[in-house]
Amino acid sequence: MKLILTEEQEFLRDTAKDFARERTPVTHFRALRDNKDENLWDKDIWQEMVNLGWSGILVPEEFGGSNFGVAGISVILQECGKTLTPSPLFSTGVLGAYAISNFGTQEQKEKYLPKIVSGEITTALAVDESSHHDPSKTTFTAEKNNNNFLLNGKKTFVIDGASADILIVLARTSGNCGELAGLTLFIVDANVDGIKRIKLDMADSRNYANIEFNDVMVSDEDIIGELESGGENVEKVLDIGRITMSAEMLGNAEAAFETTVEYLKQRKQFGVLIGTFQALQHRAAEMFCELELTKSAVMAAMHGADENSNELQRLSSLAKTIAGETLHLVSNEAIQMHGGIGVTDEYDLGFYIKRSRVAEQIFGSSTYHTERYANLSGF
Repeated sequence: MKLILTEEQEFLRDTAKDFARERTPVTHFRALRDNKDENLWDKDIWQEMVNLGWSGILVPEEFGGSNFGVAGISVILQECGKTLTPSPLFSTGVLGAYAISNFGTQEQKEKYLPKIVSGEITTALAVDESSHHDPSKTTFTAEKNNNNFLLNGKKTFVIDGASADILIVLARTSGNCGELAGLTLFIVDANVDGIKRIKLDMADSRNYANIEFNDVMVSDEDIIGELESGGENVEKVLDIGRITMSAEMLGNAEAAFETTVEYLKQRKQFGVLIGTFQALQHRAAEMFCELELTKSAVMAAMHGADENSNELQRLSSLAKTIAGETLHLVSNEAIQMHGGIGVTDEYDLGFYIKRSRVAEQIFGSSTYHTERYANLSGF
């Protein structure tokens, strides 16, 4: 497995880097937060991303996408992570596009994928039901009613759930809590009767919602994949999400580290640059080493996904674990080395630690994935 980018992937990364710096610097995110934007992402900026083809990177060419792979979307999210760019790219261009492209019926692909590529619709994946990630503990029910199903239950911490047009919902059609067997994925119009969305106010000022379903009717045609294949399928979707989120987290950590190193070169105490203090040099060196390790883990995971590696589950858990631990370390150290200014709202650095604490929990914390990795390895 190569741990380098192709020329095409490097070009895509450079395009994303220029876009993030010029169109969505951290000041863009700050303005959305301060203005209490309804979606907490800019529709015009999202359309620019769509025009660049980013929403269709995981979509087959026959439906208008480029099918450029997980590595392609990962390098984009890494660069967007550096400037904390808010957009539905993760929820729609990764989770929604991958789920429908890989497990949807031909009719579902024809109906939804061109609209994802064009930016006409956004999607959200509704899986978790508590503060701890574990798809096997799904109790949300889909009760058979002739050729239809009635959906009942509550989903929590749904990324972009407050604004999504389409929800991809994991429901239990049989089996018991704690089992992946008996789970089914459904496509649901987010604006039908019986759905109540409760917008969440999270530390990272992004778009999240708790969503309640009360006798929401869907048909057999709304099942993604086969009936009761949802447990296996959702794990594959989540693994792609974990890898791409790890890439964004890597970008977050890189930006926080670069900001801190620059501060060490400029800040003086007792007439001496603090970057000359050996203790701080050692701490900076530790962060650098952890970042390099994280780059390797994320690179291995995203290439493993594109190569259909049999080790995808382990690679995704490894990437999410290491990215979470590294971002936690770097965001903490960045604040400590900056001192009091690091936690002031006027200084951008505080945004990174807030994003860190939320991103670490998305689709499983480092603790969850350490245990998952151990189980997959036979321990």
